[in-house]
Amino acid sequence: MNPPSQAHALSALSISDYLNGEADGSIRHEYIDGQVYAMAGGSARHNLITVNAGSLLNTRLPETYEVFVADMKVRIYRIDDSRFYYPDIMVCCREDDKETYYRESPCLIIEVLSDATEHLDRFEKFQAYRQLETLQEYLLLNQHYPEATLFRRRNAW
Repeated sequence: MNPPSQAHALSALSISDYLNGEADGSIRHEYIDGQVYAMAGGSARHNLITVNAGSLLNTRLPETYEVFVADMKVRIYRIDDSRFYYPDIMVCCREDDKETYYRESPCLIIEVLSDATEHLDRFEKFQAYRQLETLQEYLLLNQHYPEATLFRRRNAW
């Protein structure tokens, strides 16, 4: 996927139109301030890392936690804009966060880095994810060699 700053904006949509289109569509899109960006598929290695990490978390975390792999959006709401991203893995710890097509209160987000998305994941998405008060950890996994970068909220990022 190209970073939104380089991607071709498909059209300006309301949040409602975006969510309806995502529910009915076969292509996933991320939503940034009214602009919609198509997402490319990942490599086999990317998918294996994502599924394996998600499965591991699902078997180790309490049953009250929800582990989502690839197809659940996270909403970042601010007064001046809204964003919807598809994290590779998202863990939600709050039982009251129950929207059908997205979550607003993840405690952990994991992104598997690819050549096309690394800059986006490290900078633009991380800046947006830090707006989520419930997010405690942001983990970046490199798919080309064994490397993990963990950002942890203590009192601040």
